[in-house]
Order: sequence, then structure tokens, then C-alpha cells
Amino acid sequence: MQIISSLSELRTWRQQCYKDGKTVAFVPTMGNLHEGHIELVQQAHKYADFVITSIFVNPMQFGENEDLDAYPRTFDADCKKLEAVNNHVVFYPTVADMYPNGLKAQTVVSVPNNELEHCAEATQRPGHFDGVATVVTKLFNMVQPDTALFGQKDYQQVRLIQTLVKDLNMPISIVPVPTVREASGLAKSSRNGYLSDDQKATAAVIYQTLLAVQDALKSGARNINEMQTFALEMIELAGLKPDYIEIRDSSDFGKVTDSSLQAVILVAAFVGKARLIDNLTVELS
Repeated sequence: MQIISSLSELRTWRQQCYKDGKTVAFVPTMGNLHEGHIELVQQAHKYADFVITSIFVNPMQFGENEDLDAYPRTFDADCKKLEAVNNHVVFYPTVADMYPNGLKAQTVVSVPNNELEHCAEATQRPGHFDGVATVVTKLFNMVQPDTALFGQKDYQQVRLIQTLVKDLNMPISIVPVPTVREASGLAKSSRNGYLSDDQKATAAVIYQTLLAVQDALKSGARNINEMQTFALEMIELAGLKPDYIEIRDSSDFGKVTDSSLQAVILVAAFVGKARLIDNLTVELS
């Protein structure tokens, strides 16, 4: 497995792929890899000749009082996991490589969506999605993949990137990959590493809450405020601190109406210091 740190080396590698007529699938990560990331890499082999995974902890998508400094850096362990699933290249840039003029002087990519801007992660983490859109655009420009894979655990992020690629006419196919879960239903996350075994068991109530709301929606319930209140109470009773739970039309993040075909349930909750997110889509027709 090849490890590339410089942009010039990356360009040389990519030019050779073009010359040889080889396709490239890309998995962007912030490292501290878990089974969800590895699933993305394994799926990526289906779409291209070569798989490249980036490891970059992006400071631009962390807000004030968030865990940038505490975010685990486990590069050597990550590389072993990637090598075990035949990942071909690891792109490992520095902050200076990614933001040569500094964060304050960085051109910002913003994807406007009135509904997205007023719900869930976008509301609770102002500026977060600008940081995501900016770094993903830069990585796409550097790697120039044919295909890129993203986990559906970050539902809003996937939708944002799909819009970004479409709006900017990028010739990249975006492949969402279903969330990988523990046996308890807890979504695999880098932040699960902050949890004790007891906290992991308690955190399983997040998925149980999603399933309860899903059952209510499938049974015809449409009092969204009532269901959101029920879900918040369910999470609180388990000893977690809910950040939000929102039930939205999955097509545009607007309100669920009688004409909605599918809903998405979006949730974030604190388990100790760890902030966990999850989601579930529900067919309504």
C-alpha cells in the first residue's frame, strides 16, 4: 500500500492512472477508522480499479468547544486496517497542504439549501457544512476520483455532497453506503471510542428510539411534534442528553406532509462527553 503525503506525488500517481486507463474510487476520512470506514473501502473495490483513502482531520468543520484537539489520531493503526482490505493508496496531507494560506484566508464553498440550513446538524453546528463542502471540494480537486463513497450515518452530509457535485458539474459518482451498526444497533462511529462498555449499552437507545418513531410513522401517525417529544423523552429517560430529534421529508428536509413519500428521522445525543448522531429513513406510502 502506497502512502502519499504531498500533492505533487498525488498528481503523479493520478496521471499514471489516467495514462493506464485505470479508474479511481475515493473514501475521504478523518482517520481513527472503524468498521464503518472499512466497509466503505471494501465497497469501493466494486466501483474502480484503484481505491484511495484520505486521512485528514479537517479543522474547518469543527466549531467552537468541539473536540478537534481531542480527536484521536491513529495513523499507524489506520494504515494496518486499510492494508488488510487491499486499499491501494493513503493520501495523508497536512493542514498546511490543505490550507496553504491559512483557514482565515480560505475560499469557502457553501451549498445553499433553505431547509437544510434550518434543521438538525446545520442548526446545531453553524458553519460545519461549509467546512465539509470546502474540504471535500478540495479533496475532489486533488484526487480527481471517478467515484466517491460516503456513509449514510452522516445523512445530511451525503445529501450536501450530492448537491455539491451536481451543482458544480463534477464528473464524480457519489455512492452512499448503509450505516454499519453494533449488534445492539448503535451506529459505528469514531466517537464510540470515548464510551465505556456501559455507555455503549445505554447509547443503543438512540437506535431503539429511531425504530419506535419509524413504527409510529408506518402505522400512520403524522403528529410530528408529538412524536419528536416522545422520542426526546425516550432518550432522556435512558440517561442520555438529547441535542435534537427531527422528523423531516427526506426529499428536501422540509416538513412531513400528506404528500411526503419518505421521511428521515435525524437524531443527535450526548452520551457522557461523546456526541453521537444517527438517522433512519421511512417509506410513507
